[in-house]
Amino acid sequence: MPRAVYVLALGIFAMVTSEFVVAGLMPQMADGLNATIPQIGYLITAFAVAMAAGGPFLTVAVMKLPPRTALMALFAIFLAGNVLAATASGYATMMAARIVTGIASQAFFGVGISLCAQITRPEVRGRAIAVAMNGLMLGTLLGLPISTLVGEHFGWRAAFWTITLITVIAAVATLFGVPRIERAQGGGGFREEVGVFRKPRLWLVLSTSTLIIGATFSAFSYFNPILTDLAGFSAGTVPVLLIAYGAATVVGNNVVGRFADKHTVPVLAVGLVLNTVFLAGFALLADLPVPAIICMMGIGLVGVTMNPAMATRVQRTGNAGPLVNTVHSSFITLGIILGSSIGAVVIGAWGLRAPLWLGAIMAVAGLATVLPDLARRPAPEPAPAAPAAGAPAKQAEQV
Repeated sequence: MPRAVYVLALGIFAMVTSEFVVAGLMPQMADGLNATIPQIGYLITAFAVAMAAGGPFLTVAVMKLPPRTALMALFAIFLAGNVLAATASGYATMMAARIVTGIASQAFFGVGISLCAQITRPEVRGRAIAVAMNGLMLGTLLGLPISTLVGEHFGWRAAFWTITLITVIAAVATLFGVPRIERAQGGGGFREEVGVFRKPRLWLVLSTSTLIIGATFSAFSYFNPILTDLAGFSAGTVPVLLIAYGAATVVGNNVVGRFADKHTVPVLAVGLVLNTVFLAGFALLADLPVPAIICMMGIGLVGVTMNPAMATRVQRTGNAGPLVNTVHSSFITLGIILGSSIGAVVIGAWGLRAPLWLGAIMAVAGLATVLPDLARRPAPEPAPAAPAAGAPAKQAEQV
């Protein structure tokens, strides 16, 4: 595997840690910014909306740059946003910082995943995406607790300065660890990248990703109250359980990455079936501690871990260019927004089991969008494109 893929994972880790940091430090930030807890919650929403709505536009702005140059530009924007957050004197400044970092983060995902496709052989691109996406899983497993720990002991601003330091390290590693390639893969520029969205099937494939992630986050967003109020765990035990959940996502991500290239659609179908079972089981057995933990860990194994197969399917349906990958990330973020926001509504109406049932319903809907491809069982699809001209041959051969 080219070392550049591991470097990209470090960059994604920095982005994801920044995304999650507010969730772990809401009381401290509310005090420091003279805001309410709901207002601090809006900072999380603003980051997600900025990712979904703004990321593709920033990707278009950097599309003509060589991939490494584009990544460095995105690092600079993301770094500026984190410094602004660390020094924010008021709520409005913090909101602006979260919007800037959200937009840069989404564009980084798109350019980075596109670069993974460019520097690896077609038959192992799913594995390469899985390695890069370990940055996402480790952001959940390590980034959130580390930033929360730093914030609790040294203040919430120190958490943002820590993320800034991680970002600088990732940027330096990218500068020296990512090969210089003249143009991003995906072909002929803006018109070709936009033209691929005329395919109706691409929109169906994108909707699958929204439903997979929406199903998972309708549950994940409310694990804390579900585990304490229904399963009976103490507040001090929940962080340990969430770390175990994060570890399950790392394992699941790497397993999916092994099969994502040759068995893309079956992997998605099996994952959705299992996620439906775990979500429904959690809803039925949430008041029993052991079954609740088993179901929660199962969701970790087959939820967000579908990312390598999702990305592979999107690239084969559209292309491996940065705009397609960024729009795909926006659809994933849309799933997070829908799962968490609709989950809040159904909790108010039907209680804490409701978001788990919501997740099961979304997983079944996601399976319905996969079944047409599964029924066709076509011959293995070709990879989206060969590495761009000028890509170092040795990089492709290292995989």
